[in-house]
Amino acid sequence: MSISEFDLIRRFFAEATLARPDVLLGIGDDAALLCPPADKLVVVSMDTLVEGRHFLPGCDPAALGHKSLAVNLSDLAAMGAEPAWATLSLTLPEADERWLSGFIGGFAGLAASHKVQLVGGDTTRGPLSITVQAHGLVAADRALRRAAASPGELLCVSGTPGDAGLALDRLAHGAPDTEMSDYLRERLERPTPRVALGRILVGRASAAIDISDGLVADLRHICVASSVGARIELARLPVSAQVAAVCARGDWRYPLAGGDDYELLFSVAPERSEALLRDCAAAGQQVRQIGRLVDGSEITLVFPDGRVTKELPDGFDHFDR
Repeated sequence: MSISEFDLIRRFFAEATLARPDVLLGIGDDAALLCPPADKLVVVSMDTLVEGRHFLPGCDPAALGHKSLAVNLSDLAAMGAEPAWATLSLTLPEADERWLSGFIGGFAGLAASHKVQLVGGDTTRGPLSITVQAHGLVAADRALRRAAASPGELLCVSGTPGDAGLALDRLAHGAPDTEMSDYLRERLERPTPRVALGRILVGRASAAIDISDGLVADLRHICVASSVGARIELARLPVSAQVAAVCARGDWRYPLAGGDDYELLFSVAPERSEALLRDCAAAGQQVRQIGRLVDGSEITLVFPDGRVTKELPDGFDHFDR
């Protein structure tokens, strides 16, 4: 016997996440009632993941549940926000209870680690598509933004950009298991939203963005919003051993344009940088300075051998393919 939409909501979603005191009414009514603190701004982000576009068919449902929330929490992290609530809209080919159990397990596991409550959403039938809206809280006038950078500031990045792009490329081309390490697959399918780092950056970094479409493409957003240029020293880029092996052959596509990394890219005034980077390290946040912002509007790449270029790789674009 097939499961009804309302039974599906009751069994898999109604109590999947912890209850927060600022949720007056969650799943089960026409809409949720939320009570944000009077001294906080509500930060809202929404992303859609479509099978065949954002993830490969047959992707592990638990990993997919994790990632669908992670990509939204990454946006909140880039604004310096503390996660609070989420809504979930699922379009499903069928009500597969085993798939749903795995999916909500991955979603709820990440939600629990960031004290996020699922407060509503929708389910319908059709090609597999997942839309999550995440809500966070940040003190008034403290949100990190793309438009607050200035020439002379240092440019820093978290983690090891390029891992997810390399993993996706290998999966898409049917690479043998020997070329697809557990590390690379984890970086693609279960990204870590840098929420803790975002909170450290509040009031200290100038501008920030999360790397979803590729480092260069997302840096360009900061440059346009802040009317600055940038100079990146590729020898400073923090990359994993797998990505480093590709870069050593002269191929820098993955760390510069791979996308799907969900690391944070941010700028900081030189006089604040030493203390900030020290505090990041003390908190277990891997951060590296990779260049600086400059006058103008162009992005310049400096290769390890000293070669300089303004020819940039393209990042991910939903409508260019």
